[in-house]
Amino acid sequence: MVKMELFRIRIDDKRRDQLIILREKNGSRVLPIVIGVHEADAIRLKISGVELPRPLTHDLLRNTIRELEAELEMVVIHKLRQGTFFAKLILRTGDGRSKEVDARPSDGIALALRAEAPIFAEESLLELSTVP
Repeated sequence: MVKMELFRIRIDDKRRDQLIILREKNGSRVLPIVIGVHEADAIRLKISGVELPRPLTHDLLRNTIRELEAELEMVVIHKLRQGTFFAKLILRTGDGRSKEVDARPSDGIALALRAEAPIFAEESLLELSTVP
């Protein structure tokens, strides 16, 4: 697995898609992922430091995980099938057990930013990727 960081969010002018671009931490390879408008907005709000009076869905999930005395250890983008990326949340429960939860990469990234958890991608995905 390769540790990644948020590099940028952009709109692909040709297709009007929202793209989140992850960059290899301490490297130059990138992983572009098409995401929804709402997830892009949630990520933009977090990185711009905007404080809202009520929690958004990703804030709610982070708060729920904390209240259950668990923590988000990492988000792993692990698969690409028919043009769709798949991710999983790796949670550590209060009694030390590890749990995996299926997630869309965009939701996982939005949650990781809020929980200050690392984001990883499988090496094979970076070998396939190009920025459109």
